[in-house]
Amino acid sequence: MDTLSYKTQYLNKATVKKEWVVVDATNQPVGRISSRIALLLRGKNKPGYTPHVDCGDNVIVINAEKIRFTGNKLQDKVYTHHTHYPGGRRTASPAQLLDRKPIAIIETAVKGMLPKNRLGDRLYRNLHVYAGSVHEHEAQQPKEINLNSVR
Repeated sequence: MDTLSYKTQYLNKATVKKEWVVVDATNQPVGRISSRIALLLRGKNKPGYTPHVDCGDNVIVINAEKIRFTGNKLQDKVYTHHTHYPGGRRTASPAQLLDRKPIAIIETAVKGMLPKNRLGDRLYRNLHVYAGSVHEHEAQQPKEINLNSVR
């Protein structure tokens, strides 16, 4: 058997084929949809996945205000951030955040699932979240996918 014929093919920036996909967040649990979006952003669903290259797709998430929390998380979970001033810690429940800024819930969850380095920052720029069903990326001709088929 010729072992030299089984070489691993690594992708680079020039050989990556990126696509635009649309994901509908209506009645989807936050954690489940976020983990599958992070998988699409990394490119782990593609056969040519390379860990150190941005080989994932550009993901458009629509209907972010219709996201679903399971259990008592809508009242019990707490989102915190700091204003970088003394005593500047701010907290909000998911119910308050859904009223004020629904896209922040999906963005926060997906960002936490990406690598914490420069590659993660580049991957995060490929995520576009919209509260309604209208988005501004029709020129890219995105294809709509069902997240239940993504593994």
